[in-house]
Amino acid sequence: MTIPVAAPVRWFEQHQQAVAAAVAGVMSGGQYILGPRVDAFERAFAAFCACPHAVAVASGTDAITLGLRVLDAAGGEVITSAHTAVATVAAIERAGAIPVVADIDPVTHCLCPESVASVLSPRTRAIVAVHIFGHPADLRGLRAVTGSRAIGLVEDCAQAHGARIDGQPVGSFGMAGAFSFYPTKNIGALGDAGAIVTHDEQLARQLRQLRQYGWDETRCSQLHGQNSRMDEVQAAILALRLAEFPSAFLRRQQIAQRYNEALADHPQVLAPQTAPGATHAFHLYVVRTAQPEALAAHLLAQGVQSARHYATPIHRQPAYRDILRAQSLHNVERLYETMLSIPIYPELTDPEVDRICEALSRWRAGGK
Repeated sequence: MTIPVAAPVRWFEQHQQAVAAAVAGVMSGGQYILGPRVDAFERAFAAFCACPHAVAVASGTDAITLGLRVLDAAGGEVITSAHTAVATVAAIERAGAIPVVADIDPVTHCLCPESVASVLSPRTRAIVAVHIFGHPADLRGLRAVTGSRAIGLVEDCAQAHGARIDGQPVGSFGMAGAFSFYPTKNIGALGDAGAIVTHDEQLARQLRQLRQYGWDETRCSQLHGQNSRMDEVQAAILALRLAEFPSAFLRRQQIAQRYNEALADHPQVLAPQTAPGATHAFHLYVVRTAQPEALAAHLLAQGVQSARHYATPIHRQPAYRDILRAQSLHNVERLYETMLSIPIYPELTDPEVDRICEALSRWRAGGK
């Protein structure tokens, strides 16, 4: 049997009774959208992120979009990484802003502050810092390059549940932290869902209005809002996932350590690096090699699936080739020539982890 690179169904299979009970509780309660379970999850997730406010929304993309809307980014430029899921750039566009991409740090693969400095302009309204693969971005460095300018910082935490900088959770540094609960995320729903965390009570109030047509308490639209509501079923599932997160997070760390050991001093495959003071969430375990296609073929022959996250950088995709203003993106280009993701999720069994490590060792032994 081939080991899949992602397998969210495994969690469901291990928790079918708890899931069934949670869904039955929602169905019998008679309130299905933005009800008591959403309220409870918002409180629990805010505490998880060390923020006083969490606002549940329909997706991670919506979380970024709404976060930029409350920062009044519309009409201005928003800088983000050229190495991210296209959802990040799509969210910037949906907020009415102009996306501008910058290069990445060659070690962390997150947004490079020096590259950001080179594309800052009088029109820059915000920066979306992506904690890619689960590694925290250099938020202090980004703040340093913006100086005293009134530039909002939104953290794209879609892949970084549990990541920290000097012990502080990601999402709690910027004016808003945007999270996705897509099924394959470190905290995954059984459908689309997202959340925004913030320290600012006024922003939280605006976000709650924007996610539901701009309504006030009387359902009178005070703002131009949209429909971006979390349903009670997803909130009930996410409560289960959040409760077990510490053990799931530890399991990811243990698997990553096994891979690190298998790749120690490897002449052909480089393990992911972690910057000082950072806690890597290991949403993905991405290795680098001069022959990613050959390594992928070798792993598949050993019964291990792998993937490219992502196949094409955003500035080279047809929809964005002509509209993204970018300077030199050397580090992004180099990364896309060399990266490969291997399986890492808590439901991997010890024998499967052994098998993956052995496959990596065979590549080393065979030199191909």
